Amino acid sequence: MPGYDQTLQPFLWRAERLYPGREVVARTADGIERYTYREFGDACRRLANALDAAGIGEGDRVGTFCWNHHRHAETYFAAPNVGGQLHTINPLLPPEHVQYIVRNAADRVLFVDPSLLGALEAAYDEEAFASVERFVVVGDAVPETALEPVTDYDSFVGAHDAEYDWPELDEELPAGMCYTSGTTGKPKGVEYTQQMLWAHTMATLTPAGLGIDDSDVVMPVVPMFHVNAWGLPFSATAAGAKHVYPGPSPDPADLVSLVEEEGVTLSAGVPTVWLGILEFLEEHDADLSSLERIVVGGSAAPESLIRRYDELGVEVVHAWGMTEMSPIGTVAHLKEGLEGVPHEERYAKQAKQGLLVPGLEMRVVDDDGEEVPWNGEDFGELWVRGPWVTDRYFERPDATQQDFEGSWLKTGDIVTVDPEGYVQIVDRAGDVIKSGGEWISSVEVENAIMAHDAVAEATVIGVPHEKWGERPAAFVVPADDGVDRESLADELTSLIAEDYPDWWTPDAVELIAEIPKTATGKFDKKVVREEHADPELLAED
Repeated sequence: MPGYDQTLQPFLWRAERLYPGREVVARTADGIERYTYREFGDACRRLANALDAAGIGEGDRVGTFCWNHHRHAETYFAAPNVGGQLHTINPLLPPEHVQYIVRNAADRVLFVDPSLLGALEAAYDEEAFASVERFVVVGDAVPETALEPVTDYDSFVGAHDAEYDWPELDEELPAGMCYTSGTTGKPKGVEYTQQMLWAHTMATLTPAGLGIDDSDVVMPVVPMFHVNAWGLPFSATAAGAKHVYPGPSPDPADLVSLVEEEGVTLSAGVPTVWLGILEFLEEHDADLSSLERIVVGGSAAPESLIRRYDELGVEVVHAWGMTEMSPIGTVAHLKEGLEGVPHEERYAKQAKQGLLVPGLEMRVVDDDGEEVPWNGEDFGELWVRGPWVTDRYFERPDATQQDFEGSWLKTGDIVTVDPEGYVQIVDRAGDVIKSGGEWISSVEVENAIMAHDAVAEATVIGVPHEKWGERPAAFVVPADDGVDRESLADELTSLIAEDYPDWWTPDAVELIAEIPKTATGKFDKKVVREEHADPELLAED
């Protein structure tokens, strides 16, 4: 029925009418900006009129090269709701990847933050950017730049009216687009239809999802260029919650200040964000009493992190997902009856990736395509499907054929599922260590090492070995520069040997200054292998 398709439009409509005075707050280079949902809606309609005037219509892509702020949030609702497609671009990607992405997506208008102009100029190539008809610098002026034609955001929106009649949209119309990080090849484009974003939003609002409601103050630390900030701008708006955007490159002091001053109840980001805040709290007093829960994803949350935040009265909600899944797939909520179990048992459950979100289906299959039992021991590759899971890559039939089996997404994650249905990622298919015909979970060894108080970060990779094929080697960033390096390495080796089979113990523990990270903040094991995987590291057998 016309007008009843599942689209993003009703979320903004509801927020404006039921919560007109609720705030949208953003940290910017000029300080704190705040306005109400009523004013946010007006701003979205002005931007919609500006996009109309620029010729943006059904199917046209609007690119953003921006941090987390209110203007970026306006594009989240204006671009898809005029019938266009919001394409968020990761500014931390290498220039050649940005060139490929813009060329592949054929963006017509591209919004860019002033602080990111240099990065965009470094990626600019006339042929790759041939589709871009206009660059819009987010602000009230245009710094000196070689990009053209270019205008500032305030002038682009200008005197456009706040009255706008949103068009009726088909729920199958593409509304969003993100690219995978491309650490194993060219980035792969994933399109999200109106219906996919609608379904993902509704799932995250449920208690089995993230349980967001109108009492929440939501601060997405996960970048808005990374899988739509895990959908939080849409979910917070649909719930009528207050938004808080931390702006460009927030450090722990910035984040803690926003929690204190804005009463943040829910935040989300990768583990390194929350580890940084814990380090900050060791030397600074702070009031985190409003903060009820933090969503941790992107890489596994160490059990030690879950424990330390629990001691602060903050629940760690461990979640897992993928760009191909819009992104949320599992959330580690405790089932009924588990709340009262001993702390260690509870932390162990919370450290798993968790329970499948309602609406999705999953299979765990072995190398022969046979399903493995849910016994917490047998490993297999996780396959998923559902209404917010894509079944193809944009203009990449080769990658589609490799990563999909009909409606099933073959995630590439090697998992085990316990009898209660909790999924635990053992490794990425390319990261699992195969030693003497047996599998070693690099993720599990990493988490065990990071539980040590003297460790800030750790990653474990397989290093080629003549006898065993591969052996584990650990690369560790100490929490204190003054640590006795030899003693710490010995302690960590003994720690693993206490709880795991002998053959899981790393043959080498190397202390390094920094672990390379991908553009999305994950440990970049590819770079670690290239820089550190020297077979001479390994102990002689």
